[in-house]
Amino acid sequence: MQSPLAQEPETATPTAPGPVASFIPFVVLGGGVGVLAGFAVPLLGGMVPWAVANAIITVASTLLCTELHARCTFRRGRGAGWREHCQSAGAATAAYALTSVAVSVLHVVQPSPSMLTEQIVYLGASGLAGTGRFIVLRLYVFTTRPEKQPGTTAAPVMLAA
Repeated sequence: MQSPLAQEPETATPTAPGPVASFIPFVVLGGGVGVLAGFAVPLLGGMVPWAVANAIITVASTLLCTELHARCTFRRGRGAGWREHCQSAGAATAAYALTSVAVSVLHVVQPSPSMLTEQIVYLGASGLAGTGRFIVLRLYVFTTRPEKQPGTTAAPVMLAA
């Protein structure tokens, strides 16, 4: 029979997986949602203007990915809160900007690139942006922060004059 002290408390959060163990589901889940979003935009675009469809699907897929990453990729033991959703949206916006700039620069350098060249640049920028997004989510958004103990305050720092 185990000692009650050997049992983990019920409030313990699951142990976060290592970088490789969390990168694989990040790619699978994010890529899967990205593929679904790629099909959803033109379907919705048949009912509303394309830019509106793209915006709606981008917001919905970012919310879905953030929830999936909180629960599956980074194993938070709960869904994402408002802080995680806002920070994840910021990282997604930066990734969107990076891919847009990359394709724009391509069109400046080569005014009429082939579809293959455009896809290579876009996918390369997407891969780079996705890797950066993973790092931001892992190190900043879904990092485990030590909880403050109630009743403890930081000691004031006195500077000598």
